[in-house]
Amino acid sequence: MMNRIRKGDNVVVITGKNKGQRGDVLRVDGDRVVVSNVNLVKRHTKPNPQANQPGGIVEREASIHISNVQLFNSATNKGERAGTKTLEDGRKVRVFRSGEVVDA
Repeated sequence: MMNRIRKGDNVVVITGKNKGQRGDVLRVDGDRVVVSNVNLVKRHTKPNPQANQPGGIVEREASIHISNVQLFNSATNKGERAGTKTLEDGRKVRVFRSGEVVDA
């Protein structure tokens, strides 16, 4: 099964407390994604002198379920559903449901 959302994709959050926010996918972990500057949480961390890490309250991104984000289509300037299509030369590419190819 080909993933519809990959690392580096520009996505928009379609539901939840971060609805409407856009960002790039930093990581895909199974059915969850981490999007830059979206779903920020505060974590209390202990100092780690071996890793030269100070302690304190650190703000970082938490994961979002993959069903709550959509690929951002710059042509229509909004989020759009994506599917897969096999081209004549045998390559599998992602396409927006409107017909435009995501991966050139």
